Amino acid sequence: MTERVKVLLVEDNPGDVDLIREQWQYSEIVCDLQVVPDGIDAMAYLHNEGEYAAASRPDLILLDINLPRMDGWEVLAELKDDPHLCRIPVAVLTSSEREEDVTRAYDMHASTYVCKPADLVGYGKIMSAIDGFWLSVVRYSVK
Repeated sequence: MTERVKVLLVEDNPGDVDLIREQWQYSEIVCDLQVVPDGIDAMAYLHNEGEYAAASRPDLILLDINLPRMDGWEVLAELKDDPHLCRIPVAVLTSSEREEDVTRAYDMHASTYVCKPADLVGYGKIMSAIDGFWLSVVRYSVK
């Protein structure tokens, strides 16, 4: 892709947000990373409501499952039920390693499931993999 890749990060942990931002500083991909702290704000962003009226459609959503106000499962369900949003790839990025959560995410049509790493090196590997595949190779639907 030659234009800026738009990524929406739905994450309530400021430390994780900082680690992800830091890792993307080393990326060769020009990434427009937008961050919202919970599912309510994620849906407002995606529907261009309130303070997010001018938000642009993301090319990729990085979604934590354990969120306040509206959890990631609810966000994923709403996304996949909405004909205008259902084609946006969703990478679940969460601390849960439970097999039931992995299965549930794929059953709900998540594009991928990634467990949050314990350290900076692990975050570097994940962001590199996202850069290498989701932001460099994948072709996105514009509708």
